[in-house]
Amino acid sequence: MVAKESVMPKMKTRRSAAKRFSLTGSGKFKRRRQNLRHILTKKNAKRKRRLGQSAIVDSANERSLRRQLPYA
Repeated sequence: MVAKESVMPKMKTRRSAAKRFSLTGSGKFKRRRQNLRHILTKKNAKRKRRLGQSAIVDSANERSLRRQLPYA
C-alpha cells in the first residue's frame, strides 16, 4: 500500500470580488465608481463623466482585497 502525500488545498477566490476588481500593470487594484446607476437627472454632466471613469482602490482596503483574490 502506497502512502498518500498530504497536499495543501487550493485557496478559493471570492468570485464577487473577482467580478468587481481587476489588477493594473503596477499591481494596484482598479474599481468602478458608485452612483452611476439611477437618479442621473439631478447629476450634472461633469459629475457623470467623472463617475464613468475607473478609480484605484484605497490602500486601507488593499490588504483585505489581496486576501479575497489570492491569485490576482
